[in-house]
Amino acid sequence: MKVELRAPDLVTLYSDGAVMCSRGEGIREDRASVRYEMENDGLRVFVKSALGVRYLRMDWACTRGSDVKVLGDAWERSYGNLAWNTVCPERCMPWYMAISNGSDQDPDTTHRFTECFGVGVQPNSLAFWQYTGDFLTLWLDIRNGGMSTLLGERELCAATVYFREYLGVRAFSAVRDFARVMSWQPRLASHKVFGSNNWYYAYGKSSQEEILNDTRLIVSLCERAQGKPYMVIDDGWQPNSCDAPWDRGNKSFPDMAGLARKMKALGARPGIWVRCLVNAKKSELTKDINDRAQLYLSKNPNVLDPSHPEVIEYVSNTVKRFVDWGYELIKHDYTAYDILGGYCNGRRDTATDDGWCFYDRTRTTAEIIKGLYSAIQESAGDAIVIGCNTISHLCAGIHQLNRTGDDTSGRDFQRTLTMGVNTLAFRLPQHNSFYGVDADCVGITEKIPWEKNRQWLELLARSSTPLFVSVKPDLLSEEQTEELKDAFAVASLQEDEMIPVDWMETTTPSRYLVNGKEVRFKWYTEKGNESFAP
Repeated sequence: MKVELRAPDLVTLYSDGAVMCSRGEGIREDRASVRYEMENDGLRVFVKSALGVRYLRMDWACTRGSDVKVLGDAWERSYGNLAWNTVCPERCMPWYMAISNGSDQDPDTTHRFTECFGVGVQPNSLAFWQYTGDFLTLWLDIRNGGMSTLLGERELCAATVYFREYLGVRAFSAVRDFARVMSWQPRLASHKVFGSNNWYYAYGKSSQEEILNDTRLIVSLCERAQGKPYMVIDDGWQPNSCDAPWDRGNKSFPDMAGLARKMKALGARPGIWVRCLVNAKKSELTKDINDRAQLYLSKNPNVLDPSHPEVIEYVSNTVKRFVDWGYELIKHDYTAYDILGGYCNGRRDTATDDGWCFYDRTRTTAEIIKGLYSAIQESAGDAIVIGCNTISHLCAGIHQLNRTGDDTSGRDFQRTLTMGVNTLAFRLPQHNSFYGVDADCVGITEKIPWEKNRQWLELLARSSTPLFVSVKPDLLSEEQTEELKDAFAVASLQEDEMIPVDWMETTTPSRYLVNGKEVRFKWYTEKGNESFAP
């Protein structure tokens, strides 16, 4: 029996100095209230409190039991860990979860069911689910950093909750449809995005001349493609590695505006990488204020505080500068790491630790991060924005593209399998519903055998997601060049439908339906897995 969307059976509000519980229709006390509204088949959850608020917990009784497999999402990028698992009661699943019977490898879907539970994108809280087989729990983290949020007199719409049941279809189809339920107004690019990024052969060591050579190469590889490719300059162009300032290039990049013009003249769309919030070298910001310490997070004096209006102005001016230089794609990185204090991989429950707060205590962490992403997007104008290490549910509907997994590699193909194949398969249901799913690059160097990269290239090209490659100069054979041209011809159309068939049995799917026809990939040789190499 499915779990009907309704007010939770039990709700608990965690505030400063008080824990309030109620069964049924919410919490109504002098100091705090929790109420619900049904709207467009979703349950909107509102919180108001004179006390500082930290968490809201909602519990529903359910009867599906434990004879199912369970899928969850990730806070930001995935790290090779997305999977259908058995019931694990303490497991925390950010944003949404699904429970399903059977296997997508079975073409007979007569007795299949999948139930999905989630919150709408761009919530004002950080949300995660837990499932015991008998109970379904939704936690809403409404803290300000690692402390309580001081709402004052305003009422916070913390999230909109959705439940859906799907019968007689594959689990993949169910999760893909549910992504559209959670994200009904995605912001998508007006054209197909594909091209090159120099990171996975250069790893931060590059120059203007090398970028121009990369541009010539990607333009030639896309001669059969529809539309212009992007050439993205990754970390290494700015004066300080992985750090501000962003107002000029280093000695190897003497003229960033001139470089963008030359890239366009060669037939590519120029793109650029930035880490907006780090300022370890204490570069000058747009304005000087009396207390500069206010501009930085209380827990990290090297990271700017995105709740401060001066920081938002600085970030906006940085992005506008890139657009003025002529860059048509902005790839911003590290916001989850910098704001939350580390990668979210491996965190058991909350996305950040207790004990710190933002400059502005009146907004939740989710609200502050959304404000940053919106400022970046607005400042970019007509340029495409790719978020990397962005909070997935918070950038959905704001940015056109999101790097959904951790880095692939131009040095270790096992890393590409772990990070790239996993995120492509398990976040493919979100493609063009949340954003354009960017599963990262094909890193083409002498360290990766072509017979391995060839398969990763084909998988990306046929997935109808953005295809990016990173090609070491003067490496390609004539045969490899032709295969890349063919791949970009397909990837520039993005017309194929791909479904992972064995994703309920493995973290690295090798069987896919492409336009209804099965395609198999051989990820491992006779050596098997090579992740451990003493």
